[in-house]
Amino acid sequence: MSSAPKTGDLFGHPKGLFLLFFTEMWERMSYYGMRGIFVLYLSTIATAAAMGWDMAYFGIDPLSANAQDEYHKALQSNALSILGIYALLVYVTPVLGGWFADNVSGQRKAIIFGGLTMALGQFALGTPHAMVSGFEKEMMYLGLALLILGNGFFKPNISTMVGDLYSEGDKRRDGAFTIFYMGINLGSILGYFVVGSIGEKFDYQYGFLTAGVGMLLGVVLQLLLAKKYLGSIGTVPSAKQSEDDQGANKKPLTSEERDRVKVILIMSFFTIIFWAGFEQAAGSMNLFAKYKTDLVFFGWEMPASWLQAVNPIFIIILAPIFASLWIRMGDKEPDSPRKFALGMFFLGLGFISMVGAALQIGDDANMKAHVIWLVMAYIFHTMGELCLSPIGLSMVSKLAPLKFTSLLMGMWFLFSGLGNYVAAEIGKLVGEGGPLSTFGGVAIMAFIAGICLWLMADKLVDWMHGAEGQHDKKQLLEEELEITGEKQ
Repeated sequence: MSSAPKTGDLFGHPKGLFLLFFTEMWERMSYYGMRGIFVLYLSTIATAAAMGWDMAYFGIDPLSANAQDEYHKALQSNALSILGIYALLVYVTPVLGGWFADNVSGQRKAIIFGGLTMALGQFALGTPHAMVSGFEKEMMYLGLALLILGNGFFKPNISTMVGDLYSEGDKRRDGAFTIFYMGINLGSILGYFVVGSIGEKFDYQYGFLTAGVGMLLGVVLQLLLAKKYLGSIGTVPSAKQSEDDQGANKKPLTSEERDRVKVILIMSFFTIIFWAGFEQAAGSMNLFAKYKTDLVFFGWEMPASWLQAVNPIFIIILAPIFASLWIRMGDKEPDSPRKFALGMFFLGLGFISMVGAALQIGDDANMKAHVIWLVMAYIFHTMGELCLSPIGLSMVSKLAPLKFTSLLMGMWFLFSGLGNYVAAEIGKLVGEGGPLSTFGGVAIMAFIAGICLWLMADKLVDWMHGAEGQHDKKQLLEEELEITGEKQ
Protein backbone atom coordinates (compact mmCIF):
# COMPACT_ATOMS: atom_id res chain seq x y z
CA MET A 1 0.00 0.00 0.00
CA SER A 2 1.26 3.52 -0.79
CA SER A 3 2.38 5.60 2.16
CA ALA A 4 2.85 9.24 3.05
CA PRO A 5 6.30 10.62 3.88
CA LYS A 6 7.28 11.20 7.51
CA THR A 7 6.77 14.98 7.53
CA GLY A 8 5.27 15.08 11.01
CA ASP A 9 1.74 15.71 12.18
CA LEU A 10 -0.33 18.89 12.38
CA PHE A 11 -3.14 18.98 14.95
CA GLY A 12 -2.68 15.24 15.38
CA HIS A 13 -3.08 14.40 11.68
CA PRO A 14 -0.65 13.89 8.76
CA LYS A 15 0.24 17.18 7.04
CA GLY A 16 -0.91 15.63 3.77
CA LEU A 17 -4.49 15.89 5.06
CA PHE A 18 -4.23 19.67 5.02
CA LEU A 19 -2.84 19.72 1.49
CA LEU A 20 -5.89 17.73 0.40
CA PHE A 21 -8.02 20.08 2.56
CA PHE A 22 -6.87 23.18 0.64
CA THR A 23 -6.97 21.47 -2.77
CA GLU A 24 -10.57 20.47 -2.15
CA MET A 25 -11.34 23.91 -0.73
CA TRP A 26 -10.47 25.63 -4.03
CA GLU A 27 -12.33 23.03 -6.08
CA ARG A 28 -15.45 23.44 -3.93
CA MET A 29 -15.15 27.23 -4.19
CA SER A 30 -15.34 26.72 -7.95
CA TYR A 31 -18.18 24.17 -7.85
CA TYR A 32 -20.45 25.81 -5.29
CA GLY A 33 -19.79 29.31 -6.58
CA MET A 34 -20.99 28.23 -10.03
CA ARG A 35 -23.92 26.30 -8.56
CA GLY A 36 -24.98 29.26 -6.42
CA ILE A 37 -25.60 31.51 -9.44
CA PHE A 38 -26.34 29.02 -12.22
CA VAL A 39 -30.15 28.86 -11.87
CA LEU A 40 -30.32 32.61 -11.37
CA TYR A 41 -28.20 33.12 -14.52
CA LEU A 42 -30.35 30.80 -16.64
CA SER A 43 -33.63 32.36 -15.51
CA THR A 44 -32.76 35.95 -16.49
CA ILE A 45 -34.32 37.60 -19.53
CA ALA A 46 -30.85 38.51 -20.87
CA THR A 47 -29.68 34.88 -20.82
CA ALA A 48 -32.98 33.71 -22.31
CA ALA A 49 -32.55 36.14 -25.20
CA ALA A 50 -28.99 34.94 -25.85
CA MET A 51 -30.06 31.29 -25.78
CA GLY A 52 -33.16 31.78 -27.95
CA TRP A 53 -35.59 30.92 -25.15
CA ASP A 54 -38.39 33.32 -26.07
CA MET A 55 -42.08 32.88 -25.30
CA ALA A 56 -42.63 30.95 -28.52
CA TYR A 57 -39.96 28.47 -27.42
CA PHE A 58 -42.15 27.55 -24.44
CA GLY A 59 -45.41 27.75 -26.41
CA ILE A 60 -46.64 30.85 -24.57
CA ASP A 61 -48.97 33.31 -26.30
CA PRO A 62 -47.35 36.74 -25.74
CA LEU A 63 -50.80 38.40 -25.96
CA SER A 64 -52.33 36.39 -23.11
CA ALA A 65 -53.08 38.16 -19.84
CA ASN A 66 -50.65 36.07 -17.79
CA ALA A 67 -47.91 35.83 -20.44
CA GLN A 68 -45.15 37.42 -18.35
CA ASP A 69 -45.94 35.32 -15.28
CA GLU A 70 -46.04 32.12 -17.35
CA TYR A 71 -42.79 33.07 -19.07
CA HIS A 72 -41.08 33.69 -15.72
CA LYS A 73 -42.19 30.29 -14.41
CA ALA A 74 -41.15 28.59 -17.66
CA LEU A 75 -37.65 30.07 -17.44
CA GLN A 76 -37.31 28.89 -13.84
CA SER A 77 -38.57 25.40 -14.69
CA ASN A 78 -36.18 25.22 -17.63
CA ALA A 79 -33.28 26.34 -15.41
CA LEU A 80 -34.12 23.69 -12.81
CA SER A 81 -34.26 21.00 -15.52
CA ILE A 82 -30.80 21.89 -16.82
CA LEU A 83 -29.44 22.05 -13.25
CA GLY A 84 -30.97 18.66 -12.46
CA ILE A 85 -29.41 16.93 -15.47
CA TYR A 86 -26.06 18.59 -14.78
CA ALA A 87 -26.19 17.64 -11.10
CA LEU A 88 -27.00 14.03 -11.99
CA LEU A 89 -24.23 13.67 -14.56
CA VAL A 90 -21.65 15.45 -12.42
CA TYR A 91 -22.10 12.59 -9.92
CA VAL A 92 -22.32 9.79 -12.53
CA THR A 93 -18.86 10.36 -13.97
CA PRO A 94 -17.07 9.70 -10.63
CA VAL A 95 -17.88 6.00 -11.19
CA LEU A 96 -15.84 6.11 -14.41
CA GLY A 97 -13.16 8.36 -12.95
CA GLY A 98 -12.86 6.14 -9.90
CA TRP A 99 -12.47 3.01 -12.02
CA PHE A 100 -9.86 4.72 -14.24
CA ALA A 101 -7.81 5.82 -11.22
CA ASP A 102 -8.08 2.37 -9.59
CA ASN A 103 -6.93 0.54 -12.70
CA VAL A 104 -4.93 2.90 -14.93
CA SER A 105 -3.69 6.26 -13.70
CA GLY A 106 -3.71 6.37 -9.91
CA GLN A 107 -5.51 9.09 -7.95
CA ARG A 108 -2.93 11.87 -8.28
CA LYS A 109 -2.91 12.09 -12.08
CA ALA A 110 -6.69 11.78 -12.14
CA ILE A 111 -7.28 14.79 -9.89
CA ILE A 112 -4.81 16.96 -11.88
CA PHE A 113 -6.59 16.09 -15.13
CA GLY A 114 -9.98 16.60 -13.51
CA GLY A 115 -9.04 19.96 -12.04
CA LEU A 116 -7.71 21.35 -15.31
CA THR A 117 -10.78 20.11 -17.19
CA MET A 118 -13.13 21.76 -14.69
CA ALA A 119 -11.25 25.06 -14.97
CA LEU A 120 -11.74 24.96 -18.75
CA GLY A 121 -15.44 24.28 -18.16
CA GLN A 122 -15.82 27.37 -15.97
CA PHE A 123 -13.98 29.48 -18.54
CA ALA A 124 -16.32 28.21 -21.26
CA LEU A 125 -19.36 29.21 -19.18
CA GLY A 126 -17.75 32.59 -18.53
CA THR A 127 -16.96 33.38 -22.16
CA PRO A 128 -18.92 36.62 -22.88
CA HIS A 129 -21.91 36.11 -25.16
CA ALA A 130 -20.63 38.78 -27.53
CA MET A 131 -17.51 36.71 -28.24
CA VAL A 132 -19.50 33.62 -29.25
CA SER A 133 -22.50 35.30 -30.88
CA GLY A 134 -24.78 32.67 -32.36
CA PHE A 135 -23.14 29.87 -30.36
CA GLU A 136 -24.07 30.89 -26.81
CA LYS A 137 -26.05 27.73 -26.13
CA GLU A 138 -23.31 25.46 -27.51
CA MET A 139 -20.69 27.19 -25.36
CA MET A 140 -22.85 26.73 -22.27
CA TYR A 141 -23.27 23.01 -22.92
CA LEU A 142 -19.55 22.66 -23.67
CA GLY A 143 -18.79 24.25 -20.30
CA LEU A 144 -21.18 21.93 -18.50
CA ALA A 145 -19.73 18.88 -20.32
CA LEU A 146 -16.19 19.80 -19.25
CA LEU A 147 -17.31 20.33 -15.65
CA ILE A 148 -19.07 16.96 -15.64
CA LEU A 149 -16.05 15.15 -17.08
CA GLY A 150 -13.52 16.87 -14.84
CA ASN A 151 -15.52 16.29 -11.68
CA GLY A 152 -15.62 12.56 -12.48
CA PHE A 153 -11.84 12.35 -12.29
CA PHE A 154 -11.41 14.73 -9.36
CA LYS A 155 -14.18 14.03 -6.87
CA PRO A 156 -13.85 10.32 -5.90
CA ASN A 157 -10.08 10.26 -5.98
CA ILE A 158 -9.25 13.09 -3.63
CA SER A 159 -11.68 11.62 -1.06
CA THR A 160 -10.02 8.21 -1.44
CA MET A 161 -6.59 9.74 -0.81
CA VAL A 162 -7.79 11.12 2.53
CA GLY A 163 -8.57 7.57 3.64
CA ASP A 164 -5.19 6.32 2.32
CA LEU A 165 -3.37 8.60 4.79
CA TYR A 166 -4.48 6.30 7.62
CA SER A 167 -3.84 2.64 8.30
CA GLU A 168 -6.71 0.23 8.88
CA GLY A 169 -8.23 0.65 12.33
CA ASP A 170 -6.80 4.15 12.85
CA LYS A 171 -9.29 5.93 15.10
CA ARG A 172 -8.42 9.31 13.57
CA ARG A 173 -10.09 8.49 10.25
CA ASP A 174 -13.61 9.80 11.07
CA GLY A 175 -12.07 12.96 12.50
CA ALA A 176 -9.93 13.35 9.37
CA PHE A 177 -12.97 13.28 7.12
CA THR A 178 -14.68 15.83 9.36
CA ILE A 179 -11.64 18.14 9.00
CA PHE A 180 -11.62 17.48 5.24
CA TYR A 181 -15.32 18.28 5.18
CA MET A 182 -14.57 21.64 6.76
CA GLY A 183 -12.32 22.35 3.77
CA ILE A 184 -15.21 21.55 1.46
CA ASN A 185 -17.41 24.02 3.26
CA LEU A 186 -14.79 26.73 3.60
CA GLY A 187 -14.53 26.54 -0.18
CA SER A 188 -18.28 26.80 -0.59
CA ILE A 189 -18.35 29.90 1.66
CA LEU A 190 -15.78 31.52 -0.63
CA GLY A 191 -17.82 30.43 -3.63
CA TYR A 192 -21.12 31.85 -2.42
CA PHE A 193 -19.67 35.17 -1.22
CA VAL A 194 -17.03 35.80 -3.89
CA VAL A 195 -18.53 34.16 -6.98
CA GLY A 196 -22.09 34.93 -5.85
CA SER A 197 -21.36 38.61 -5.24
CA ILE A 198 -19.52 39.07 -8.55
CA GLY A 199 -22.25 37.18 -10.41
CA GLU A 200 -25.27 38.94 -8.94
CA LYS A 201 -23.85 42.45 -8.52
CA PHE A 202 -21.74 42.67 -11.72
CA ASP A 203 -22.18 39.91 -14.29
CA TYR A 204 -22.97 36.22 -13.92
CA GLN A 205 -20.33 35.26 -16.47
CA TYR A 206 -17.63 37.10 -14.51
CA GLY A 207 -18.66 34.86 -11.63
CA PHE A 208 -17.98 31.74 -13.70
CA LEU A 209 -14.55 33.10 -14.71
CA THR A 210 -13.73 33.68 -11.02
CA ALA A 211 -14.74 30.08 -10.25
CA GLY A 212 -12.34 28.88 -12.95
CA VAL A 213 -9.44 30.78 -11.38
CA GLY A 214 -10.25 29.16 -8.02
CA MET A 215 -10.05 25.71 -9.60
CA LEU A 216 -6.62 26.49 -11.10
CA LEU A 217 -5.32 27.44 -7.64
CA GLY A 218 -6.25 23.97 -6.37
CA VAL A 219 -4.37 22.32 -9.24
CA VAL A 220 -1.27 24.45 -8.61
CA LEU A 221 -1.25 23.39 -4.93
CA GLN A 222 -1.23 19.72 -5.95
CA LEU A 223 1.52 20.17 -8.52
CA LEU A 224 3.79 22.03 -6.09
CA LEU A 225 3.28 20.16 -2.80
CA ALA A 226 1.92 16.64 -3.42
CA LYS A 227 5.29 14.93 -3.66
CA LYS A 228 6.46 16.45 -0.35
CA TYR A 229 3.35 15.81 1.73
CA LEU A 230 1.70 12.80 0.09
CA GLY A 231 4.74 10.77 -0.92
CA SER A 232 3.67 7.80 -3.01
CA ILE A 233 -0.01 7.99 -2.05
CA GLY A 234 -2.18 8.09 -5.16
CA THR A 235 0.64 7.37 -7.61
CA VAL A 236 -0.03 3.64 -8.07
CA PRO A 237 -3.49 2.39 -9.17
CA SER A 238 -4.99 0.64 -6.13
CA ALA A 239 -5.95 -2.46 -8.14
CA LYS A 240 -2.24 -2.98 -8.87
CA GLN A 241 -1.03 -2.47 -5.29
CA SER A 242 -1.82 -6.08 -4.36
CA GLU A 243 -0.31 -7.70 -7.47
CA ASP A 244 2.69 -8.82 -5.46
CA ASP A 245 0.37 -10.68 -3.11
CA GLN A 246 -0.11 -13.69 -5.43
CA GLY A 247 -2.58 -11.88 -7.68
CA ALA A 248 -4.90 -10.94 -4.82
CA ASN A 249 -6.48 -8.27 -6.96
CA LYS A 250 -7.89 -10.97 -9.26
CA LYS A 251 -9.52 -12.99 -6.51
CA PRO A 252 -13.31 -12.81 -6.09
CA LEU A 253 -14.70 -10.92 -3.12
CA THR A 254 -15.07 -12.84 0.13
CA SER A 255 -18.47 -13.13 1.81
CA GLU A 256 -17.38 -10.53 4.35
CA GLU A 257 -16.38 -8.10 1.58
CA ARG A 258 -19.69 -8.69 -0.20
CA ASP A 259 -21.58 -7.87 3.00
CA ARG A 260 -19.62 -4.65 3.37
CA VAL A 261 -20.33 -3.68 -0.23
CA LYS A 262 -24.04 -4.31 0.45
CA VAL A 263 -23.90 -1.86 3.33
CA ILE A 264 -22.28 0.79 1.11
CA LEU A 265 -24.97 0.35 -1.56
CA ILE A 266 -27.93 0.28 0.86
CA MET A 267 -26.83 3.36 2.77
CA SER A 268 -25.95 5.09 -0.50
CA PHE A 269 -29.51 4.45 -1.69
CA PHE A 270 -30.89 6.33 1.31
CA THR A 271 -28.71 9.31 0.44
CA ILE A 272 -30.91 9.84 -2.64
CA ILE A 273 -33.69 10.94 -0.29
CA PHE A 274 -31.39 13.14 1.77
CA TRP A 275 -29.85 14.95 -1.20
CA ALA A 276 -33.24 15.26 -2.93
CA GLY A 277 -34.22 17.48 -0.01
CA PHE A 278 -30.89 19.07 0.80
CA GLU A 279 -30.17 20.16 -2.77
CA GLN A 280 -33.30 22.29 -2.91
CA ALA A 281 -30.76 24.88 -1.74
CA ALA A 282 -29.49 25.38 -5.29
CA GLY A 283 -32.94 25.25 -6.88
CA SER A 284 -36.32 25.88 -5.28
CA MET A 285 -34.96 27.39 -2.05
CA ASN A 286 -32.61 29.63 -4.04
CA LEU A 287 -35.52 30.87 -6.16
CA PHE A 288 -37.70 31.20 -3.03
CA ALA A 289 -34.96 33.35 -1.49
CA LYS A 290 -34.68 35.50 -4.62
CA TYR A 291 -38.37 36.13 -5.24
CA LYS A 292 -40.33 35.23 -2.08
CA THR A 293 -38.04 36.31 0.78
CA ASP A 294 -37.44 39.78 2.23
CA LEU A 295 -33.69 40.33 1.67
CA VAL A 296 -33.63 44.10 2.21
CA PHE A 297 -31.69 45.33 5.24
CA PHE A 298 -31.56 49.10 5.91
CA GLY A 299 -32.20 49.82 2.25
CA TRP A 300 -29.57 47.35 0.96
CA GLU A 301 -30.63 44.14 -0.79
CA MET A 302 -28.55 41.10 0.05
CA PRO A 303 -27.69 38.77 -2.88
CA ALA A 304 -29.94 35.72 -2.70
CA SER A 305 -26.98 33.37 -3.23
CA TRP A 306 -25.50 34.55 0.10
CA LEU A 307 -28.20 32.67 1.99
CA GLN A 308 -26.72 29.40 0.77
CA ALA A 309 -23.56 30.33 2.69
CA VAL A 310 -25.45 29.77 5.96
CA ASN A 311 -24.91 26.03 5.45
CA PRO A 312 -21.10 26.05 5.08
CA ILE A 313 -20.66 28.71 7.78
CA PHE A 314 -22.47 26.50 10.26
CA ILE A 315 -20.54 23.47 9.01
CA ILE A 316 -17.35 25.27 10.09
CA ILE A 317 -18.94 26.17 13.45
CA LEU A 318 -20.60 22.84 14.18
CA ALA A 319 -18.19 20.29 12.65
CA PRO A 320 -15.68 20.44 15.55
CA ILE A 321 -18.59 20.24 18.00
CA PHE A 322 -20.03 17.15 16.30
CA ALA A 323 -16.59 15.50 16.03
CA SER A 324 -15.99 16.14 19.74
CA LEU A 325 -19.50 14.95 20.61
CA TRP A 326 -18.98 11.57 18.95
CA ILE A 327 -15.75 11.08 20.93
CA ARG A 328 -17.27 12.21 24.24
CA MET A 329 -20.19 9.80 23.84
CA GLY A 330 -17.77 6.87 23.97
CA ASP A 331 -19.64 3.57 23.94
CA LYS A 332 -22.92 5.46 23.47
CA GLU A 333 -21.82 6.95 20.14
CA PRO A 334 -24.42 6.08 17.47
CA ASP A 335 -23.29 3.73 14.71
CA SER A 336 -23.16 4.99 11.10
CA PRO A 337 -26.71 3.89 10.13
CA ARG A 338 -28.19 5.65 13.16
CA LYS A 339 -26.17 8.79 12.38
CA PHE A 340 -27.67 8.63 8.89
CA ALA A 341 -31.13 8.37 10.45
CA LEU A 342 -30.46 11.44 12.59
CA GLY A 343 -29.44 13.23 9.40
CA MET A 344 -32.83 12.45 7.89
CA PHE A 345 -34.65 13.74 10.97
CA PHE A 346 -32.74 17.04 10.87
CA LEU A 347 -33.53 17.36 7.16
CA GLY A 348 -37.22 16.95 7.98
CA LEU A 349 -37.02 19.66 10.63
CA GLY A 350 -35.46 22.01 8.09
CA PHE A 351 -38.42 21.59 5.79
CA ILE A 352 -40.82 22.14 8.66
CA SER A 353 -39.18 25.58 8.83
CA MET A 354 -39.79 26.05 5.09
CA VAL A 355 -43.44 25.13 5.67
CA GLY A 356 -43.50 28.03 8.14
CA ALA A 357 -42.16 30.35 5.42
CA ALA A 358 -44.81 29.12 2.99
CA LEU A 359 -47.57 29.66 5.55
CA GLN A 360 -46.37 33.22 6.18
CA ILE A 361 -46.68 34.30 2.54
CA GLY A 362 -49.89 32.32 1.91
CA ASP A 363 -51.46 33.12 -1.47
CA ASP A 364 -50.46 36.78 -1.43
CA ALA A 365 -48.19 37.35 -4.47
CA ASN A 366 -46.77 40.51 -2.88
CA MET A 367 -46.06 38.99 0.53
CA LYS A 368 -42.49 38.00 1.34
CA ALA A 369 -41.30 35.59 4.01
CA HIS A 370 -38.97 36.56 6.83
CA VAL A 371 -35.39 35.52 6.17
CA ILE A 372 -35.16 33.69 9.54
CA TRP A 373 -37.24 30.81 8.14
CA LEU A 374 -34.59 30.04 5.53
CA VAL A 375 -31.74 30.54 8.00
CA MET A 376 -33.32 28.01 10.38
CA ALA A 377 -33.90 25.58 7.52
CA TYR A 378 -30.25 25.76 6.47
CA ILE A 379 -29.05 25.28 10.06
CA PHE A 380 -31.15 22.12 10.49
CA HIS A 381 -29.95 20.88 7.09
CA THR A 382 -26.37 21.53 8.19
CA MET A 383 -26.84 19.38 11.28
CA GLY A 384 -28.28 16.65 9.09
CA GLU A 385 -25.38 16.91 6.66
CA LEU A 386 -22.85 16.49 9.49
CA CYS A 387 -24.63 13.30 10.56
CA LEU A 388 -24.54 11.86 7.06
CA SER A 389 -22.04 13.16 4.52
CA PRO A 390 -18.62 13.00 6.26
CA ILE A 391 -19.74 9.80 8.01
CA GLY A 392 -20.59 8.31 4.61
CA LEU A 393 -17.21 9.23 3.11
CA SER A 394 -15.45 7.64 6.06
CA MET A 395 -17.71 4.57 5.85
CA VAL A 396 -16.88 3.95 2.19
CA SER A 397 -13.15 4.26 2.84
CA LYS A 398 -13.46 1.76 5.72
CA LEU A 399 -15.69 -0.82 4.05
CA ALA A 400 -14.64 -0.81 0.39
CA PRO A 401 -12.28 -3.62 -0.76
CA LEU A 402 -8.90 -2.11 -1.71
CA LYS A 403 -9.15 -2.86 -5.43
CA PHE A 404 -12.57 -1.16 -5.64
CA THR A 405 -11.99 1.79 -3.30
CA SER A 406 -12.27 4.64 -5.82
CA LEU A 407 -14.94 2.83 -7.83
CA LEU A 408 -17.18 2.47 -4.76
CA MET A 409 -16.42 6.07 -3.77
CA GLY A 410 -17.67 6.91 -7.26
CA MET A 411 -20.80 4.84 -6.63
CA TRP A 412 -21.38 6.83 -3.44
CA PHE A 413 -21.32 10.03 -5.50
CA LEU A 414 -23.52 8.43 -8.18
CA PHE A 415 -26.33 8.01 -5.64
CA SER A 416 -25.75 11.63 -4.58
CA GLY A 417 -26.21 12.57 -8.23
CA LEU A 418 -29.51 10.72 -8.40
CA GLY A 419 -30.58 12.71 -5.35
CA ASN A 420 -29.61 15.94 -7.12
CA TYR A 421 -31.69 14.99 -10.15
CA VAL A 422 -34.71 14.15 -7.98
CA ALA A 423 -34.16 17.48 -6.21
CA ALA A 424 -34.64 19.35 -9.49
CA GLU A 425 -37.85 17.46 -10.22
CA ILE A 426 -39.16 18.24 -6.74
CA GLY A 427 -38.16 21.88 -7.22
CA LYS A 428 -40.45 22.15 -10.25
CA LEU A 429 -43.39 21.14 -8.05
CA VAL A 430 -42.96 24.34 -6.07
CA GLY A 431 -44.01 26.31 -9.15
CA GLU A 432 -46.84 23.89 -9.96
CA GLY A 433 -48.27 22.79 -6.62
CA GLY A 434 -46.98 25.59 -4.42
CA PRO A 435 -44.26 25.69 -1.74
CA LEU A 436 -46.50 24.58 1.15
CA SER A 437 -47.42 21.14 -0.18
CA THR A 438 -43.98 20.54 -1.74
CA PHE A 439 -41.90 21.44 1.31
CA GLY A 440 -44.33 19.58 3.58
CA GLY A 441 -44.07 16.47 1.41
CA VAL A 442 -40.26 16.52 1.57
CA ALA A 443 -40.41 16.78 5.37
CA ILE A 444 -42.65 13.71 5.61
CA MET A 445 -40.41 11.76 3.19
CA ALA A 446 -37.32 12.57 5.29
CA PHE A 447 -38.93 11.46 8.56
CA ILE A 448 -40.08 8.14 7.04
CA ALA A 449 -36.59 7.44 5.65
CA GLY A 450 -35.05 8.19 9.05
CA ILE A 451 -37.36 5.74 10.81
CA CYS A 452 -36.57 3.00 8.25
CA LEU A 453 -32.82 3.48 8.68
CA TRP A 454 -33.07 3.38 12.46
CA LEU A 455 -34.94 0.07 12.31
CA MET A 456 -32.37 -1.43 9.90
CA ALA A 457 -29.32 -0.22 11.82
CA ASP A 458 -28.45 -3.40 13.77
CA LYS A 459 -28.48 -5.59 10.66
CA LEU A 460 -26.34 -3.12 8.72
CA VAL A 461 -23.79 -2.99 11.54
CA ASP A 462 -23.61 -6.81 11.54
CA TRP A 463 -22.81 -6.74 7.82
CA MET A 464 -19.92 -4.34 8.50
CA HIS A 465 -18.04 -7.18 10.23
CA GLY A 466 -16.23 -5.13 12.80
CA ALA A 467 -15.83 -1.82 10.99
CA GLU A 468 -18.01 -0.13 13.63
CA GLY A 469 -16.58 0.21 17.13
CA GLN A 470 -19.65 -1.25 18.83
CA HIS A 471 -19.51 -4.35 16.67
CA ASP A 472 -15.78 -4.72 17.34
CA LYS A 473 -16.38 -4.97 21.09
CA LYS A 474 -19.20 -7.45 20.66
CA GLN A 475 -17.08 -9.60 18.33
CA LEU A 476 -14.06 -9.55 20.67
CA LEU A 477 -16.23 -10.56 23.62
CA GLU A 478 -17.71 -13.47 21.68
CA GLU A 479 -14.24 -14.62 20.64
CA GLU A 480 -13.01 -14.50 24.23
CA LEU A 481 -16.01 -16.52 25.41
CA GLU A 482 -15.41 -19.12 22.70
CA ILE A 483 -11.78 -19.46 23.73
CA THR A 484 -12.63 -19.99 27.39
CA GLY A 485 -15.53 -22.34 26.62
CA GLU A 486 -17.98 -20.04 28.40
CA LYS A 487 -20.14 -19.05 25.43
CA GLN A 488 -23.76 -19.92 26.07
